[in-house]
Amino acid sequence: MNFQVDDPGIRESLLNAALRELILSPSGWRGIFAKDGHGESADTDISPAHTLIAAAAASVFADYVIKKTEKSPTVLVGMDTRPTGPAIADVIIRSLLASGCRVRYAAVTAAPEIMAFTRRSKPFGFIYISASHNPIGYNGLKFGLNDGGVLPGSEALLLIEEFRRRMALVDRCNQTIELMNRGDAKALEEVYAEASRIKQEAYQAYFDFTREVTAGAAAEGILGLIFRSIQHRPLGVAADFNGSARTLSIDKEFLTSLGISVHAMNGKPGEITHDIVPEGKALEPCRLFLEKTHEKDPSMILGYVPDCDGDRGNLVFWDEGQNKARALEAQEVFALACVSELAHMVWIGKLSYDNKGNALNKAAVAVNDPTSMRIDRIARAFDVPVFRAEVGEANVVSLARKLREQGYTVRILGEGSAGGNITHPSAVRDPINTVLSLVKLLTIRSEGDRKGFFELWCDLSDQAETYRPDFTLADIIAALPAFVSTGISTPEAMLRVKTTDHGLLKSRYQKVFFRDWEEKKESLLNRYGITGWEAAAYNGIVEKRGITDFSTAGKGGLKISFINRAGHKAACIWMRGSGTEPVFRVMADVEGSDKRIERALIEWQRRMVGEADNYSGA
Repeated sequence: MNFQVDDPGIRESLLNAALRELILSPSGWRGIFAKDGHGESADTDISPAHTLIAAAAASVFADYVIKKTEKSPTVLVGMDTRPTGPAIADVIIRSLLASGCRVRYAAVTAAPEIMAFTRRSKPFGFIYISASHNPIGYNGLKFGLNDGGVLPGSEALLLIEEFRRRMALVDRCNQTIELMNRGDAKALEEVYAEASRIKQEAYQAYFDFTREVTAGAAAEGILGLIFRSIQHRPLGVAADFNGSARTLSIDKEFLTSLGISVHAMNGKPGEITHDIVPEGKALEPCRLFLEKTHEKDPSMILGYVPDCDGDRGNLVFWDEGQNKARALEAQEVFALACVSELAHMVWIGKLSYDNKGNALNKAAVAVNDPTSMRIDRIARAFDVPVFRAEVGEANVVSLARKLREQGYTVRILGEGSAGGNITHPSAVRDPINTVLSLVKLLTIRSEGDRKGFFELWCDLSDQAETYRPDFTLADIIAALPAFVSTGISTPEAMLRVKTTDHGLLKSRYQKVFFRDWEEKKESLLNRYGITGWEAAAYNGIVEKRGITDFSTAGKGGLKISFINRAGHKAACIWMRGSGTEPVFRVMADVEGSDKRIERALIEWQRRMVGEADNYSGA
């Protein structure tokens, strides 16, 4: 294919620099791929170093799937709407073909869409080109097989190890270039010629799969009930696509098929007009848009904003009590989805109870470690246990799989700290599923002797007296357990640390915490009713509670839960270095509505981590 990458000497030095900045984690490989090297760049070209990185990464994945199949496997390739996507896709496709794979290219497609298509069409795996919520100058890769999710952490680490091994070879550049030049130009032409058809197949597979995820085996009954309810009580949704991959996905068609009116903004692919992370100020354009559309059409009560690859999204809603639109916090979004999907299980008879209120079915919820304890309170009302894994979608999905092997039904899972939900059989967060969870809460109402989703929640959470038939979304939100949590994207939630050994950092932190606890325990008891604490470590899908050595958390999550006078966990502080961004994350989570307690705990947490980072050993 006559593949070349600049002068050899320059090539080596630039490749070393790019590799130092490349973030490799089970959740995805990410770096600044834009040729000009700027994180906010709109440059469509990628650097020579990142050309080699993309080619080598695709080759490593090709060898991985060929080894598993012992034949020439088919790999799906798709991308979000970042400027560098097409250039990376071209390199990926060429490398896969040269490595002996067949390739199907879906071009711009939402991450849940390509995963649903992989699940339905059964190629051996996929490579998805995206840096998720990172700025547009970044890009990266996600790898998966045909189960509809990203690779489990253990398998993803095998790819990372092999990639690092190849990048340490003396002749790494020439080997990659030689590989690429073995490619078949005709095969490449055929891949591009078929792209439009492949995209349509992906779209249809995702549409059909979303029906299954929303309603399960009772699809026609539940979807028909939603449609009839909306005919009686109209419902509208505002979507700020922010130029994401969801601009070319099923959202409008699927929602309108249920009778929901949809108004969209920033609907042109690549029309990225504000921050990609769908939190904080990035929700403000949609909030204002919802207010504007609600003024003309009072049925417009929901709005959502996805990230660039469309596998994460958070919500705004019309608050009748405040007579304005407001944004929901990420933890609130996940809590609402949990209420809806657990009520869904009760409504269809998959979760039932004896006359003492004990669950007769083995069900569970799987979440990441910084998910608010609000979820534990919700699950307790349904008599369902909550299991936690380390941050990372792959970890939560792997934990849910393990629980299913143990006989649990796990319909709802996800990373509550980031909002959004994963609804089984999907294995990826999906904002359309989040919206539909809320739609079910609003539309599947009590009829005759059969209680709707919200009334079921009110009964099970001992709030039966608060239920009224003409409830609104604001009423549902008010019925959630009260918690205050540090937002994952707020300045308070992020630190920069110098200590690269996070096990060592946590060992130092333990000394600081023990000292502070002795100094503060009396005031913590008097002011907040805190009587004790418990530490837990989260590594992959393993939770270790009651640890006495904080360093065992290593690079994983470390949580300290605070116990109240009743013996219940009423607050916690948490920490973990990000696997996809150069930041160290912290948070506090507090039962109740007093934001001052959360502020006090997060400030204490930040100071302790900072002291541990600068620890002198004195």
